[in-house]
Amino acid sequence: MDDMLKDFVVEAMDLAVNVEEHLLRLERDPDNKETLNAVFRSFHTIKGGAGFMGLPALVAACHLTENLFDALRTGAAPVTPIAIEAALQASGFVADQLTELANGAAPESLPAMPEELEHILTNAIEGKGMDAHAPAAAVVAEVAVVVAEVVVAAPAAAVSTATASADGLDWEGMYNAVVPAGSQVAAAPVAVAAAPAAVAAAPAAAAAAKPAGKAWDGAERRDERPEVRHAAPVKEDSIRVDAVKLDALLEVAGESVQAANQAAVLLERLLQFKFEGQAATLMATLAETLERASRYSTELQRATLATRMQPVGRLFQKFPRLVRELAKDLGKDVELTIEGAETEVDRVVVDSLYDPLVHMLRNSLDHGVESPEARMAAGKPAKSYISLKAWQEANSVMIVLQDDGKGMDPAFLRSKAQQKGLISENAQLSNDECFQLVFLPGFSTKEVASSVSGRGVGMDVVKTAVEKNRGAIHIESTLGKGTKFAIRLPIELSIVPTMLVSTSGAALALPMAVVQRVVELPETFMEVGGAPVLKDQGRPLPVRSLAGALGYEACSERVGIVVAAPQPYILAVAAVDGTADLVIKPMTAITVEGITGTARSAEGELVLVVGLSFLMDGCRGSVRMAA
Repeated sequence: MDDMLKDFVVEAMDLAVNVEEHLLRLERDPDNKETLNAVFRSFHTIKGGAGFMGLPALVAACHLTENLFDALRTGAAPVTPIAIEAALQASGFVADQLTELANGAAPESLPAMPEELEHILTNAIEGKGMDAHAPAAAVVAEVAVVVAEVVVAAPAAAVSTATASADGLDWEGMYNAVVPAGSQVAAAPVAVAAAPAAVAAAPAAAAAAKPAGKAWDGAERRDERPEVRHAAPVKEDSIRVDAVKLDALLEVAGESVQAANQAAVLLERLLQFKFEGQAATLMATLAETLERASRYSTELQRATLATRMQPVGRLFQKFPRLVRELAKDLGKDVELTIEGAETEVDRVVVDSLYDPLVHMLRNSLDHGVESPEARMAAGKPAKSYISLKAWQEANSVMIVLQDDGKGMDPAFLRSKAQQKGLISENAQLSNDECFQLVFLPGFSTKEVASSVSGRGVGMDVVKTAVEKNRGAIHIESTLGKGTKFAIRLPIELSIVPTMLVSTSGAALALPMAVVQRVVELPETFMEVGGAPVLKDQGRPLPVRSLAGALGYEACSERVGIVVAAPQPYILAVAAVDGTADLVIKPMTAITVEGITGTARSAEGELVLVVGLSFLMDGCRGSVRMAA
């Protein structure tokens, strides 16, 4: 099994496990829309990878299950026990296929999707019940097939020499056929008349029990592929560590640095007092010890970060084949160029970016670039180009996906969102806000869903994954020229370089990734359209109050921070208190717009961390769905 298939199997098996947990939760709480969407996304992601790896049975099962959950979440079909059972059977089939792949089976040797699974999924989509006799018949068929396998597998010699019981069955012969070599039971050389009849009858029973059109049964599969049946699990050449454990390790390293910094601040305050004799000696020793502890904790932090840093090329190398195969299916001529594969980023970020980038590439191929005929008619070269670039910028990593396709029409996007009820009819949106509409759950410009796109789930996955990693995504598009998606992410997640500021009595931290410089603000500003504007290096920039953006009480804000956003602006604060590397802890109990987490300063003060995405969007909340 090649590395790409191995990575797909590992990631898909994790998703399959989560699917089963979500389905059991959905069985207890049928009205939980979040769980419905989670199951839908999991099958959508597995289907995308399965299509790329050439696994038609997995694609068929996942696509049909997607249809089911699309009907469930839109209310076209009810969440009934039969729907849950159908999804569980689909999840089991997916898990079985993935297990076969993990045990060494070739993709082309996997069985097709059973007709029974297709039947129950179709009934669930149409809101029908299941035939009451179907489960019993299936059990009888399964038992008959198993008995047939056991009897047929018994060696002829064992049948001819085994001892028949009173009911005419050769129990010892069947036992010897299924136990390992060396564990057989010796049998008396007694001829059995009933055994051949059982052997002859078993295949007929199995044939009668098998559903029509099924491509294989257990006996055939074990005879033809014994190496798959007995194959040991794939030997792992690396350890797959849960992201939570990695986060915990880095958090401990960060906390040790924070504790050392806080101890240094306390020591500095103590040294303001005069110590004599033995007390002075103890203070000198304490200062030396704290300096050593600070040095070691910093080294621990660096070593921990080094274990988590990986080049994005590990992720990018999976995409050329994906683009090639999908472009071929869509009848388009596309060339993918990759730059900056050596750029390093936190491995948790690398792992979490696979699905978002796959969705972006699929949308770019399906929606963005045109067919060769359409491009030539528009005066463009027949071949279209998609570029994927990565580079380090200050304390951030930039990942940019750009195509030279037809671009996006803001007016068309706004109209589609209004038709779907995602925004109000009277919403007045700028072009940038219209581009952000593609990230709304359920938004799609396609009328009919295909195996590539059209369900309104892909770009929602992208934004969710980027913001989960404390990043931001921005779209630039020009009609007839193409579209660019720019993702900005912190190089590492838990320890973030920040600028400490205060406003309205609150201590806040801004990610240094967006801070360009600090300027002094005048008492009065020029106004453009009623909004304050200040010239910075010859360019007029809008001035926005941090207190006002976060909903705090108004205060005197005479310090400005030039924010490096797609649309640069000046953020007004009351004071700048310095810089610090903070250990960020996400807020889980409550959600506050604009705040991504909390941290402790070196003095032990609680600090609220302003979200990178919030700052990149100009201190404005994202577009909301209509109530």
